Amino acid sequence: MNELHHPDRLYIIGDIHGRLDLLDQMIDRIGRDAQRFGGTNLTVTLGDYVDRGPDSRGVINRLLNNPFPGDYIALKGNHEALFERFLKEPDIGNYWRQFGGLQTLHSFGIAVRPLMMSRKFEDVAEQLRSVLSADQLNFIKSLKNSLTVDHYFLCHAGVRPGVPLDRQREEDLLWIRHDFLCSDEDFGKIVVHGHTPIERPEFRSNRINIDTGAYATGKLTCLVVEAGKCWTMST
Repeated sequence: MNELHHPDRLYIIGDIHGRLDLLDQMIDRIGRDAQRFGGTNLTVTLGDYVDRGPDSRGVINRLLNNPFPGDYIALKGNHEALFERFLKEPDIGNYWRQFGGLQTLHSFGIAVRPLMMSRKFEDVAEQLRSVLSADQLNFIKSLKNSLTVDHYFLCHAGVRPGVPLDRQREEDLLWIRHDFLCSDEDFGKIVVHGHTPIERPEFRSNRINIDTGAYATGKLTCLVVEAGKCWTMST
């Protein structure tokens, strides 16, 4: 579990899912806000950069060069885990396409018909390996599972109740839903997460959900934290 001291202002962005257009809007908003504020700042993205939306490749390219005004840390989502797994185990192609993998392949210029016809998974995976740049692959491989910033624990999906934060499994950090969402447990930190789309940001005593379903709604949400206070910015 990585831990940082709180910057003067913390920006946390929810699930992007291939919506480069919305990401660019949020980058601009954060840049203008940080300029007005003038203090130190850190931006964290909660994962799910790929799948479902139209430009996964563009999102990765934008993020790998840190487009934000201060420090930047990228966390891993379950969709990046599927992306990596497909490269190693092409047979999961049928499973991945249910999660928006076809849109990701299309953004990399790869024909999706073989995957739609449930065949030639290895050929498709080989094409994806061949077009991925070293920088793009390193970005995916470098993603962290979680981050602690003072009173906040940041991860993609949530945590397993009853398990200390420093002993959480990657599977839960990337995939958990029901047991976490239904828990009123004090986790020791406020968990800031995405993964489960909701109409508007949800603030509870033990967690904050900022996944507003950007790929479908056009609403990408950023949580801003400063001096113990939280508010959101949305596209």
